[in-house]
Amino acid sequence: MSTVNETFNGVEVAKKVEEFRNYVDSDRHDIVTNHYRLMRSNQTLEFVDKMLAKYSFKEPRQKMTIREAFTKLETYVDSSDPDVGLPNLVHMLQTAEGIRKLGHPEWMQLVGLIHDMGKIMFLWGDDSIGQNGTALGAQWALGGDTWVAGCRIPDCTVMPEFNKLNPDMANDKYNTELGIYQPNCGLENVKFAYGHDEYMYQFMKANNCTVPPEGYAMIRYHSCYPWHTGGAYRNFMTQADHDLLPWVLEFNKFDLYTKDDRPVEENYAANLWPYYEGLIAKFFPQAELNW
Repeated sequence: MSTVNETFNGVEVAKKVEEFRNYVDSDRHDIVTNHYRLMRSNQTLEFVDKMLAKYSFKEPRQKMTIREAFTKLETYVDSSDPDVGLPNLVHMLQTAEGIRKLGHPEWMQLVGLIHDMGKIMFLWGDDSIGQNGTALGAQWALGGDTWVAGCRIPDCTVMPEFNKLNPDMANDKYNTELGIYQPNCGLENVKFAYGHDEYMYQFMKANNCTVPPEGYAMIRYHSCYPWHTGGAYRNFMTQADHDLLPWVLEFNKFDLYTKDDRPVEENYAANLWPYYEGLIAKFFPQAELNW
């Protein structure tokens, strides 16, 4: 990795901007390629519906604080990420700190802190549903770029050569541009390939998180690169979606460009925690939350 620090749109980055999201020859290429092959092969509309039912908050799986949940994620490494091999906890703090450094609102700092916490689903999943918590295990229903299920997977997805592996692409009901949806139906009414984004979006609603709609959009859509960066799904969008897109893109630059694979200082998380504990208390009405 390059050790020079650059600046991109105000965000200090630890390597050259063009080195991010390298899906060709990164050090983690084999792991990442296998992840997307499995994700594209298994994430059908039927599977998404199954996961939405499994992770309904009508019957929460566990009660714990966000601090306790962070402890569960201390060793979690994302197998879909070509940019960083450090635990996901470090990435979330790096994202939040980047947002904080540039003076963005407290609610956005909190979103940066918790945006990947849905990967905690590995506690209740296993390899068979792509929810293994180890770096080399199946994580295709935990992380990775998402797309809209129930319609044609666009060519602007990462590794589009795997799109043909998805069984829905052989089904005439699902393999058209609109699929099961109507024009201008609104992104809030479509179903995404299931992972930590959707889980965390539902988690926030279930726990009455008081961040504004822009924060909810950042959580739910930040992994949908075909939409916010690739230009796909414009035919589904309402004016509200168009208004939210710049906010998601603003968040995305912190999610991506604050990634730094260099070792962090000892007690990095512990030293930052008192500040973020205050933000959690401000935007969640209770400390112990439903997961």
